[in-house]
Amino acid sequence: MFMESLRTIRRGTSQPARSAVEKKKKASIWSRLPLQMHFTQSNIRTSAIFPFSIALFVGVLAALLGVGGGFIMVPAMIYVIGMPTIVAVGTDLFQIVLTTANVTFQQAVANQTVDLLLAMVLLLGSTIGAQFGAKVGRLLRGEQIRILLATIVLLFAVKFVLDLLLEPSNLIALAGGGGGH
Repeated sequence: MFMESLRTIRRGTSQPARSAVEKKKKASIWSRLPLQMHFTQSNIRTSAIFPFSIALFVGVLAALLGVGGGFIMVPAMIYVIGMPTIVAVGTDLFQIVLTTANVTFQQAVANQTVDLLLAMVLLLGSTIGAQFGAKVGRLLRGEQIRILLATIVLLFAVKFVLDLLLEPSNLIALAGGGGGH
C-alpha cells in the first residue's frame, strides 16, 4: 500500500493504478452472482455477496490476530472492492461503531469487563480527536491517507517483530507478576 501510494503521488494521479484487465476480471466474477447492488457513494456495482465475504474474512482475521479490523478492512475496501479511499475510511468508521457497540454491550453485561470511567475519558478524547481528523482528512488526497495508514501499519509490524525477537527487560512483568493471580 505504501509503495503503490508513493508511485501514485509521483505520477500525479489520485486513484490507485489498476489495469483494465484486472478491473474487467473482477467485475465479471462478481457480476454473475445474485444480489446485485449499486453502491452510490462508492460508485461501484457488485453483488452484495462480495463485500459481505470480504467483511466476513476480515472479521475472522481480526478476531484471530487481535487487531482492529480497520487495519485490514480499509485496505480491503480500497484494493479488493475498489472503493475510493475517503469513502472506505468513512464507511469503515460507520460500520465499526455498530460492531463495537454490540461487543461493548456484550462485554459489559456478560463479563463485567468495561471500565466505564476510563471509557468515558477515552470517548471524550477520541470524539475531540475525530473532529480534528475529519478536518485534516478533507485536506488530504486519497493516496496521502493511504501512505499514512500504511506507515502506521508498518510501524506496528516492526514493533511486533521486535517484541517477538528481543528479550524483555523484566520477565516477571511479562508473566503478569504484578497481580495476585
